[in-house]
This record gives sequence, structure tokens and C-alpha cells, in this order.
Amino acid sequence: MSTEVDDSEIDVIKASDVKIFPYRILKPKTAEKILNDIFELDGILRVLINGENLPQVVNMGPAKGEPVNHTDRTTININGNEVPLSVSVGEIILTVQLDNLDDFVSQVNDILDKHIDFGFSVSTGIFTKTTTSVSDYMKYGEGFEGRVDSRLIGLVDPSAKSSESVRYIR
Repeated sequence: MSTEVDDSEIDVIKASDVKIFPYRILKPKTAEKILNDIFELDGILRVLINGENLPQVVNMGPAKGEPVNHTDRTTININGNEVPLSVSVGEIILTVQLDNLDDFVSQVNDILDKHIDFGFSVSTGIFTKTTTSVSDYMKYGEGFEGRVDSRLIGLVDPSAKSSESVRYIR
């Protein structure tokens, strides 16, 4: 009995992450331009925007419950979809197919050169979870693997509503 697995027997998407780390926080308009240009590229499986939380109301202190009027908490238009920003854009992680990774990274560098004049770094590797975790079971329950889009694995806090932190952009 052979323990070797033939690639044709497994439905695996071969992907890697590309992390974009600008040396400053991106303004919403700059992030919108960069993301719209990136969404024109082929091979993107998912996009994660990470950064400091921009709360809607003050959580503690004498102003608790008062609205926070932060200029970066706005809605941007990506690929014709309205996406509310709830974080300052500090890094962007793209999960892309491995087919043309070097070409893809080169195109991303060109896009960033066009929109960012203060510097950035681009890294490739695995920066997101690739397997299910305890948090996924807490969020979705037992036997969720066939019911939930695999791109959602490892993305959200078990106590958070997915509709508040995940947006589908086609």
C-alpha cells in the first residue's frame, strides 16, 4: 500500500500571500486607488486590510458613548462595491495563486510606485492561517468545513459578526 498522494486526487489551490507594508498609514483615497488597481490583476483569491481600529464611539473615559469623528472612518469604492473602512490602512495582505507570483509582485510594485511616494515594502510568504483553528470551531460550530467558504477560515474573531468585518467583492 502506497502512502504517496497524487496531486490530481487533491483539490488544492496553490497560493501564497503578498504583504504590502506602506511606511505610513494610508489615507482612504490612496488605499482606494491602490486596491482598485490591484483588483484589475489576475489571480487574487482574497484581500485583507489590517490596521488600527477606528471605533464609532468612545469606549472608555469621560466621553464614553460619544461618537468618534475620525476622518479615515469612511466608505471607499472598490470595484464598484461600497466598503466601509473600520481600520486605518496599515497593511494589505493579498492571497494570490502561485501560477505567476513573480509577475504579480512586479505588477503590485508598479502600482505602489505610482500611488505611494513615501516608501513601502512588499513581502511574499504565508501571513494568514491556512488550517482550521479552535476559533473557527467556536465561530461556525462542528462540521462547518463543507458549509463555509474556505477563504473565511481564520479571518474573524469568534465573537464578532462576519457581516461587520468581512466584505465580498467580486
